[in-house]
Amino acid sequence: MKLPPRSLRALPPEGACQSAWGGPARPDVKALAIEPLTREAFAPFGDVVELEGAKQIPINLGTTIRYHDLAKVDVTDEGGRTLVNLFRGQPRALPFEVKMLERHPLGSQAFVPLNDKPYLVVVAPAGELDPSKIRAFVTSGWQGVNYAKGVWHHPLIALGDVSDFIVVDRGGEGLNLNEQDLAESLWLTEDALSAVTT
Repeated sequence: MKLPPRSLRALPPEGACQSAWGGPARPDVKALAIEPLTREAFAPFGDVVELEGAKQIPINLGTTIRYHDLAKVDVTDEGGRTLVNLFRGQPRALPFEVKMLERHPLGSQAFVPLNDKPYLVVVAPAGELDPSKIRAFVTSGWQGVNYAKGVWHHPLIALGDVSDFIVVDRGGEGLNLNEQDLAESLWLTEDALSAVTT
């Protein structure tokens, strides 16, 4: 399957990072550690959307369970309204180069997967972008994420197959997207992913 432009990044020079590619390590190539996604670890950046630990309410004469209030949707600044969208993400190959992050200063943005395939989440706290505070997480499949207003994050990083997500974010007037290139790229590697998934 042919991937769209920029979805498959070129590898660094041979031997650039011992942990990911073999050969002598180069200090100018930085691989991000990847953490399992948990509510506690992700709390500085927003919400983890998952059923475990959620409030359950029987409805519809007891035939349905409502998993209640899974994320804080925050989109009303400057007259914004809630949008419900479907995003279809092309899979990214590892190693993957993280060259930029984006943020939505006027609203939250939630990604809820429609399958149980893991995907990667790269974030940094709201405010001035501090590359030393960038973190990476891998989901356990059905977990979703809700980026709080202003939180820096990388665009969708699906793994393995084309993946669909319901996305709840802000519509309306006002500038709600900032993008910033990193002075130095960071890399997501198979070794880092394997360390938390095997």
